[in-house]
Formats: sequence, C-alpha cells, structure tokens
Amino acid sequence: MSTVGPTPPNEDDAAAAEPGIPAEERSGRIAVTVFPILILAGAALGFLLPETFTGLAPAINPLLGVIMFGMGLTLTPPDFKLVVRRPLPVLLGVVAQFSIMPLLGLAVSVLLGLDPELAAGVILVGCAPGGTASNVVAFLAKGDTALSVTMTSVSTLLAPLLTPVLALWLAGQYMPVDGVGMAITIVQIVLLPVGLGLAVRLLLPRLTVRALPVLPWISVTAIAVVVAAVVAGSADRIIEAGLLVLAAVVLHNCLGYAVGYGFAALTRQPERVRRTMSIEVGMQNSGLAAGLADAYFSPLAALPGAVFSVWHNVSGSIVAAVLRRRAIEPPD
Repeated sequence: MSTVGPTPPNEDDAAAAEPGIPAEERSGRIAVTVFPILILAGAALGFLLPETFTGLAPAINPLLGVIMFGMGLTLTPPDFKLVVRRPLPVLLGVVAQFSIMPLLGLAVSVLLGLDPELAAGVILVGCAPGGTASNVVAFLAKGDTALSVTMTSVSTLLAPLLTPVLALWLAGQYMPVDGVGMAITIVQIVLLPVGLGLAVRLLLPRLTVRALPVLPWISVTAIAVVVAAVVAGSADRIIEAGLLVLAAVVLHNCLGYAVGYGFAALTRQPERVRRTMSIEVGMQNSGLAAGLADAYFSPLAALPGAVFSVWHNVSGSIVAAVLRRRAIEPPD
C-alpha cells in the first residue's frame, strides 16, 4: 500500500514522551490497524459487487496520482539530507529494494508454478518502490525512521527508471512489457505528483501542515477504491486463484522482511538500520504495482498487488509489535 501515513516523529521526541504513549505513536498504531481493515473492505466490495466497481478501472491511475501527491506534501528538503550525511545505508537500502524483492518475486513465481499473468503481477510488485506505510511501521518497530523516509523517497524517485527496466527483464519472460510506456506512466502518476506536492509544501507550509492529519484518510480511501476496482476486474478468477495469490504474496512479503534484515546484518549495519531495511524491503508500493499491472498486463495480473496492499500492512503491524519488544543492543 502506498498510503500517506502519519508523519513519523523524531525518535528523540518520541523517547522523551515515554513512559506514556506519544500522540504520534497512537496515530501510527491507528494507521497500521484501521487502514488494512478499510482496504480489506474495499476488496470485499469489489468482489461482491464487481459490476459496480469495474467501471472505476480508468480512475486507478488518477487515484494513484492523488496518493503520490499526498506523499509529496509530507516531504521536506531535510528528508533528503541523509543521502549526503549517511550515504552508505541509503545506498544499501535502495540496492536491496530493487534487487531482493524483484528476484524474490521471480523465485516465488517459479516455486509456486504461477501462470504467466499472476507471475508477472507478483514480479511487478517486487519491482515497485517502497511504500510510505513503511515509515510508520519503522517508527513503531524502533527502527531508523529518518532513514526509512529517505529510502522511500529515493526509491520512489528512481522508480520511473528502475521499475520498467526490472519488469522488462524479469516479468518480460512471462508477458510482453512496454518498458517505455510504463516509464512514462510512472513519471505521470508518481514523479510529477510527488514533485508538485513537495512544491506546494515549500510554497504553502502552514496550509500544508494543517492538511497533514487528513492526508492518511484521503490516501487510504483512494487505495481502497483502487483495490476494489482491481478485485472487481478479476472477480471471476478470484475463487480459482485467490488462495494461490495469497500464498505468493505472504511468501514474497515475509521473505522480503527476512532477506532485507539479513542483508543489513551481512553489511554490518546497526540494529536500527537492520530493522528499517527489513521493513523497507518487505513493504512495497503495491498500489502502484496493481495500477501498472492493470494498465499493461491484465486485471488478473493486478490481483497480487491488490492482495499485497492488504497483507503487507497486516504483517507490518505484526513485525512492528515483535521488534518493538526486542531490546536494541548498543553498537560495539
């Protein structure tokens, strides 16, 4: 899911609010609890009332643009300073994002023997940039929140180049991929809206700050409609393929968490960075993947992205709860 979650607070501020629960954390917990329920409701409506939501397919990309505009509104120039101040973890995170999940998507597709449409959809989820819900999950998991925001931002800005190239390479063996068209679409529904949102934040900071509390609900409503439209488009195949898609999504997502953490450990990153990299790798902008799959592959190929949009927020909540209870050892 690519919802715009509550802006994660500075970790020092959050720590100062202990032992009580800070307002920002309460907001984050609401996000990772309520948002999956709303998106699941959208999926249920799309399945039960397909004739109502199938006609919304042309609105998928504009709705994704609204979500990405909201992401741009949450960004500020300091979010990118980490690229200069701490380039190694940012570089490692982006490399992990665009290598681990695409290859895991291919591996899962081969392991489960997915048909070409579903395989292309699973791989495309892996080729997508990180989802912004990961920023809230990283905060709740006591990860490096600033790094999470920077990794998500950088991977999103690189998506117009890397997502089509990776999809052409890996998903192209299953279905024809229009790499150039996909790149143009990503620029239109990701890069331009994010840039516009960032510009509005710089030009109208006070107005933007007032609007920030509403953004998560606008974004989750948009992604719920996207999921409903995607599910409606393949409602006749869900009973046949639903369990297989769920198995592929769960395996892909959980392997992403595990391999992302292992990669960070292998490169000797501190515990907070390991947690962040695990979450950033495991949680994808699956709404974008679903929209691209619907536009360039088929409605059935978009189904893994729709299921991932629900599941990775549920799993993210679990990961955050588990990691939060684990002590962080001081660095050697």
